[in-house]
Formats: sequence, C-alpha cells, structure tokens
Amino acid sequence: QVQLVESGGGLVQAGGSLRLSCAVSGSIFSFGMMGWYRQAPGMRRELVASRERYGSAIYADSVRGRFTIIRDPASNTLYLQMNSLKPEDTGVYYCNAERPPDESIWGQGTQVTVSS
Repeated sequence: QVQLVESGGGLVQAGGSLRLSCAVSGSIFSFGMMGWYRQAPGMRRELVASRERYGSAIYADSVRGRFTIIRDPASNTLYLQMNSLKPEDTGVYYCNAERPPDESIWGQGTQVTVSS
C-alpha cells in the first residue's frame, strides 16, 4: 500500500517562505500526475500545482511565479516551494498522486497559515 506523507507546514508571516514535502513510500516513477491541492475553511479543495512524470508543471493563476513544484526521484519526494506567501494562501495542503489506470492517492494534509 503506497502512502503519501506531507510535512513542512506551519505559521509564517506574509512575504515569507515555506517548503512542503510529500514523501512517497514507493517509487515516484510509478505515478503519472502528482500535485498539490489546498483547501481553505469553507472552500472547495483546489489545485495549486501539478507535474506529470515527464511533463512541465501547471500552476494555479493565484500562485504562478511564487510557487514551484519539484519531483525528486532521488528521494522519492514531491516538494512545493512557496515564496512571497500571502494570507490567502492559508489552508490545508494535500499531496496527490495518480497511477494508471484509475488510482488516486491522497496524503493526510499539512496546515499552512499565513498571518498578515
């Protein structure tokens, strides 16, 4: 059973940075799309950034230019580098991995709080 374990969340002031990690308990090469989602209180879960196994990254308009998604096969870890954080980036961040044909795995989430 593959597991995704997120870490790196916390409380940061606006303008600060955080680096989220998603450790995969198997080979990261077995997954197609991997991504980060977030869910703010009372809001729907939304895609923040994703990257295919050999493709380019996709970013939500609200984070483009500030966030970077990184797939690291050497450590079997998916990262989300978040810079210039804003209060509206606050939420629970979830790691997701998809494996063909129809498997979708979620981590438990990590809280990010950005104070103004």
